Amino acid sequence: MTDPDSDPTTADSETTTDTDDATTAVRGDPDTLLVSSLEASAGKTAITLALARLAADDEGDSVGYMKPKGTRLQSNVGKTLDEDPLLARDLLELAAELHDLEPVVYSPTFIEQAIRGREDPDELRERVQEAFETLAADRDRMFVEGGGRYDVGGIVDLADPDVAELLDARVLLVAPYEIPADVDDIIAAADRFGDRLAGVVFNGVSDAAYDGLETDVVPFLEGRGIPVHGVLPSERELSGVTVADLADELGAETLVADGAESYVERFTVGAMGADSALRHFRRTRDAAVITGGDRAEIHTAALEAPGVRCLILTGGHRPSSAITGKAREKGVPILSVRTDTLTTVERAEDVVRSGRTHTADTVDRMQRLLSDHADIDSILG
Repeated sequence: MTDPDSDPTTADSETTTDTDDATTAVRGDPDTLLVSSLEASAGKTAITLALARLAADDEGDSVGYMKPKGTRLQSNVGKTLDEDPLLARDLLELAAELHDLEPVVYSPTFIEQAIRGREDPDELRERVQEAFETLAADRDRMFVEGGGRYDVGGIVDLADPDVAELLDARVLLVAPYEIPADVDDIIAAADRFGDRLAGVVFNGVSDAAYDGLETDVVPFLEGRGIPVHGVLPSERELSGVTVADLADELGAETLVADGAESYVERFTVGAMGADSALRHFRRTRDAAVITGGDRAEIHTAALEAPGVRCLILTGGHRPSSAITGKAREKGVPILSVRTDTLTTVERAEDVVRSGRTHTADTVDRMQRLLSDHADIDSILG
């Protein structure tokens, strides 16, 4: 009878099995949470990093971070990189290479190449998996940030549901909420993630929507088997941008500086008649009015509305001294830009969407919001 311990074939087989198990163990050891969202700029970065810090500070866990698809891109020293992994590396004090933190730069050029068949999905998935294993070594927990919407990356089989499957991750879905119809998007995303969906956190919920969400929507979702782990109220420091920062980003000339620390959360275009403009402006809040610098009647109407925080005048025109004097009296700053109104609106909205507030202060605020309004234990599992 052959001794199994001395059988080379058996020994080789066991060695292979042990190696395979070891590879699986490397991937399976850390608890992995993928933070995804229904739309871009929903607060994923702040929530991901705040949860990582809570796990490190309160639970004493060693934590790692990864953003497989870089989507919030900027040019930096000749390279196109996502700003979020840079922030994560600093805040979490990670000794990690950027090419591991962000293995796929999901730029317009990359997308064009992928559509033309010049990017291999299998190779990309292998790149993501190898980077993950490098970052996850000796970590108790891994926090993985999705890119843009949860379905971004589908052209190379790296949408967030694909990433969750690849990395064996639970999923926390970050969702905005304004009206009950928004629930349709949550149910559609839940179907995509399936059993990997650990729950939902609503972020940036306005006072007007808060009660209905907690009273009606949360019980409805939980009745559908979709846990809701938190409802985070809107905070202007997280949802808006100061007029001073907006001026810097737009390259604007500040004609009236009074009130430059006010926060702007939305933009409205002054392209109507004076009477209609006044009625419209009175219905808005924390808004910047963008209009031509030669539209004196619109300037006057905007300065009469209590919810207008700033005037942005386009086309390089300067207002009259009467308008600037009234603005100083009201404490409403006036910015002047040389671009046209449509271009200015697009750039201004991009400033808010791109998250000027992605800083350490933002993560601190989000950490407090999560501690006060979310079930951290359920999220961290």
